[in-house]
Amino acid sequence: MPPRPNPLIAQLAGELEPVRPLRMRHGLALVAVATMLTIAAIALWQGLWSGPANGQAAAIFFIANGLIALVGLAAARAVVRMAAPRVGARQDGLRWLLAALAILPVTALLLMALEGTVGRHDQATDGLNCFIAGTVSGIGVAAALILWLRRGAPVGPNVAGFYTGIAAGALGSFAHGMSCPFDTIGHLGIWHVAPVAMSAALGRIAVPALIRW
Repeated sequence: MPPRPNPLIAQLAGELEPVRPLRMRHGLALVAVATMLTIAAIALWQGLWSGPANGQAAAIFFIANGLIALVGLAAARAVVRMAAPRVGARQDGLRWLLAALAILPVTALLLMALEGTVGRHDQATDGLNCFIAGTVSGIGVAAALILWLRRGAPVGPNVAGFYTGIAAGALGSFAHGMSCPFDTIGHLGIWHVAPVAMSAALGRIAVPALIRW
């Protein structure tokens, strides 16, 4: 006599629905679209700085913004991977990039200390505007990553929130940096890196509650 089917299992199986698999390229494409839309919005709102195209930008402009963008991309990639349940995933590459990014504010503060300009940092008002604008500009990337994480099942919501903040702050600062005409180490090393730290703290506090199972 064949075994009788378990009605509980049959009921649970009957409620299952197919789910589209999370593909990493789709998550990265979502971040890329959010970043490009942010740059487009900034270009329409206040325009992009023509200095890089005209050869007027200093080398530190490309170094700082390039490093900030790399940190943002690495953090976004880490967050996209976290949407799929996994344990023990290492982020050594991102940690080294963050260490390299920290060189910018350390160098800026060191040079200002040697020059005696710590107490009267030039363009402080413009720097504060860049800090605020760079932080706000990361909202689109943050929203994209939160939506992606909610589709998945991250096992470390606190870490995912922290890296979401890093990605949003870095890519937001990079997007706004395309419109900023100040290309000194003092300005870029402090005011364009500060949004990364601020967004990381905000992400660690606010994001976990939005992505928990």
